Parts: sequence; C-alpha cells; structure tokens
Amino acid sequence: MKRIAFAILPGLLLAGCGADGVAPRPARAAPVPIPVPGGGGLDRIIGQSGGALISLFGRPLADVREGNARKLQFGNAICVLDAYLYPKGRGEPVVTYLDARQTNGSPIDRASCVGALSLGRR
Repeated sequence: MKRIAFAILPGLLLAGCGADGVAPRPARAAPVPIPVPGGGGLDRIIGQSGGALISLFGRPLADVREGNARKLQFGNAICVLDAYLYPKGRGEPVVTYLDARQTNGSPIDRASCVGALSLGRR
C-alpha cells in the first residue's frame, strides 16, 4: 500500500504545477480613430486660448491654474483630453501641449479624442 502511495504522490504533486485555473484575459480591441470634423487636426487646437477651447468643447471637467500656466480637462464617454496652456511672452496662455486617454486610462490618439469631443458638441 505504501508503495502505491509513493508511486502516485509525485504525479499528484506535478499535477498541481499546471495552470492555476485562471483564463487569460482577452486582448482589447484597438481604439478606432474618429475623424475630426472639418478635416482639421491638432493644428486647430494648438495655439488656441482657453476661451476658444471652451467654445469648442463646452465647460471643462477641470480648470487647474498653477502660476501663469493652466490645464483644461475635457471629457465624454469616449475619452479625456488635457490641454496645457502657457503664456507666449506677455500674452494670454495658449495651448502648447495636449494629452488624451480613453476613460478607462488606455491610450487614444489625440486627434481622435478631439474629434470625439467635437462630435458631442454638434
């Protein structure tokens, strides 16, 4: 009886070394680019004032000021867009950089996010 137990034991121990029963996560589909209305791209956002962005996208989710810099955050069910505004010389701060992400934090093309936010304002 002990011989049978010792013969079966290594097989049972090795059986525990297999998969942990957790299925692998399915791959996420790549975000589909959304065309920007009017054929414009980021060039119609870069260099704009905060007022111009608010006219284009509506009320921001966040308006953060630090010194003479400003960050405006816009979002909808598709994405979140952060626009960073810095003064040029002594003038009003203008958009110098944009960052975008899907609402779950995954990356999204900045122009696609601008398009998604613009479509929501039509």
